[in-house]
Amino acid sequence: MRNIHNFSSLLKKKTLHSPLMIAAGLGACLAIIVTMAVTGWVVPAALPALVAPIGASSVLVFAIPASPLASPRAVIGGNTLSALLGIMVGLLITNPFLAAGVAVGLAIVAMAATGTLHPPGGAAALTAVLLHPQTLDLEAVLAFPFIPVCLNSAVLVGVGLLFHRISGHSYPHKAAPLPPQPATALHIQREDVLSALENAEDVFDIAVGDLERLLVLAEQHAHARQALP
Repeated sequence: MRNIHNFSSLLKKKTLHSPLMIAAGLGACLAIIVTMAVTGWVVPAALPALVAPIGASSVLVFAIPASPLASPRAVIGGNTLSALLGIMVGLLITNPFLAAGVAVGLAIVAMAATGTLHPPGGAAALTAVLLHPQTLDLEAVLAFPFIPVCLNSAVLVGVGLLFHRISGHSYPHKAAPLPPQPATALHIQREDVLSALENAEDVFDIAVGDLERLLVLAEQHAHARQALP
């Protein structure tokens, strides 16, 4: 129980009380305003200037940019592809319950297959279905995946790139170099990390390079702790 409490305290320290989260909130606020303003200039009158999934995308881009789910490829590709599938499903399936389920399911499969997995993409697919595309002008319906969804996503990523460059963070995220390992260390290699991930029963939201670095740092800490009198 003590270990669980310590982990919970560490998690809270890294999130709720971190100045980085305050900065992330300000960055997301600016990004949403800019995104809505830019898209509002060109979006068809029948469509919104901003879609709700972008709010979720902003959490990933600004609060946890190291996540593979927050990469520019995932944000832009995942949202756009999912919205396109949602429109197609909405046009082909008249039953809203079936259309909603099929759209989100197809979005997950398509994003995974194209390396653009992005949780808000599921919401983008669902939003497209909830537009009831069969009742809208075909031109506006076909525009939806690109304006506003793709444009929203691209502007959000653009603001994210600028924000993280100013704040000194890596975005798109790149894993930091591995720290030197002690001579007595086990010297964990990339193939060891990949093997562990392949044998695990779940999918983890962390880049292989980051996981490798964390394991080396943990090993260094263990050696230092064991060396204490």
